[in-house]
Amino acid sequence: MSDADNGLKRLRERFIAHIAVERGLSAATVAAYESDLGKYFAWLGERGIADPARITRRDVEDYVASLDAAGESARSKSRRLASVHMFHRFALAEHVVTDDVSAAVKPPKGASTLPDVLTVDEVARLLDAVPRPSTAIPENPPISAATASPTTVASIEDAALLRDKALLEFMYATGSRVSEAVGADLADIDLDEHVARLTGKGSKQRLVPLGTYACEALRRYIAAGRPVLESVAKTKPERRAIFLNKRGKRLSRQSVWEIVRLAGERAHIDKPLHPHTLRHSFATHLIQGGADVRTVQELLGHASVTTTQIYTHVSPENLIETYLTAHPRAR
Repeated sequence: MSDADNGLKRLRERFIAHIAVERGLSAATVAAYESDLGKYFAWLGERGIADPARITRRDVEDYVASLDAAGESARSKSRRLASVHMFHRFALAEHVVTDDVSAAVKPPKGASTLPDVLTVDEVARLLDAVPRPSTAIPENPPISAATASPTTVASIEDAALLRDKALLEFMYATGSRVSEAVGADLADIDLDEHVARLTGKGSKQRLVPLGTYACEALRRYIAAGRPVLESVAKTKPERRAIFLNKRGKRLSRQSVWEIVRLAGERAHIDKPLHPHTLRHSFATHLIQGGADVRTVQELLGHASVTTTQIYTHVSPENLIETYLTAHPRAR
């Protein structure tokens, strides 16, 4: 292996360490960067480019064109280019190169496609689609510190239904990322004050309000469902996490995908559904309800308001309604 190839490999390893340790990005985000850059480096290798100093702007442009030829979506191409941009900025900051050759390469047209969003009615249908447990639960049950309580449901299946309802209400109420939801601990919520603490990218924390519906669902789950899920743990019980699986361990991201999918099927929603759909819908509904972009930015935990502005789109119906209401000579 040549010194140049060794240099490129070392630079890649330093970049991954930088975003994982110094910037504190989540494991999933780091893995996404590794995947994107792996594809980029493999393409460079096919062209015989092993030294970062030999990469030109034309190479970056040709790489983006190769993604287009491979039939990748505009959103996927935009994400891969963002990874390339960050890597080249890192190389410049580390004085490995004298110029950021990727700086002038823009994302492909259509990259800023609108996110998948549900209407308010569709969200209500989704949240109400989780079946009620067979055991009757008081509307406002007391939360016991003990593993078992008088209001505990009889079966694991009923406990899981209470969990699913609480999880979906929590994600829509807070606009949380799936990693933030599964990473939330009992100490992170205050049901009396209606507030939750979320830990986002780069381990940055933010406080977000919890609506009444979410607080009620969480209270019922924590009082009557979670004790059952915690009690089935074969090893050390999970005392911290809010959302547990049927083995008494912290719920996984993959399980959340399945919970959202099943709720969508029950609600007969034929739009693309994934955990981020609730986050997109949260932001869009806030904007449509009159919230300003800066407030939504803070609630979402976005580092830049530019990321949040994608939610400021309006439907043709809302556009016409606003025009007819606001323009002095529209009627």
